[in-house]
Amino acid sequence: MTEPNLEEILELIWTIEEEKGEVERELLIKKLDPSAAEQNLNRLRHEGRIKINNSVVELTKKGREEARTIIRRHRLAERLLHDVLDIKEEAMDSSACMFEHILDEEVTTSICTLLGHPVSCPHGKAIPPGDCCEKASKEIRPVVMPLSELRSGDKAKVSYIVTKYHERLDRLSSMGLLPGVQVKLHQRQPTYVIQMGETQIAIDDNIARDIYVRLV
Repeated sequence: MTEPNLEEILELIWTIEEEKGEVERELLIKKLDPSAAEQNLNRLRHEGRIKINNSVVELTKKGREEARTIIRRHRLAERLLHDVLDIKEEAMDSSACMFEHILDEEVTTSICTLLGHPVSCPHGKAIPPGDCCEKASKEIRPVVMPLSELRSGDKAKVSYIVTKYHERLDRLSSMGLLPGVQVKLHQRQPTYVIQMGETQIAIDDNIARDIYVRLV
């Protein structure tokens, strides 16, 4: 298993390559801890994770797969923190950095599925797809979607609610519309009418877009 500081170097190489097309060794070293930069690069090269040709640093096949996994975890963590937990920008990146080192493949897949297999992070950078994304792309409809995208007659379970308006969240909570609750969409126009058990609730479009559900 690659150590966190080495994982961060692989991640940095990936992001510089995204921005500039190639990674100059001198530029990379400037962005690293100068006391350990040479040692860590030599270790990565010795372990077959990078190669250095004419002062250009490249990821090997092995290193690229590791970097891809790290980038995927980091950017999915950013989406989770931004979209679901509403974490502020200044805390989002540092928190995502911690997540990327502790998430395993099963948890990463669960987060990706929960978020509906997003293709980009909050900053617009691509999220490398996983096996779960490829499987979902073959399905007619996404696994998780806003309630506003349900069809009349669809049954779904509430996954999470994204809203910056606390009064809206309080209203939904008071109606019992919470994560884990199963609903059925009766109509879409002129308002959305959903059934929860024996209760029917009418909600407008902007609220329906805040409620993310999973088809059942």
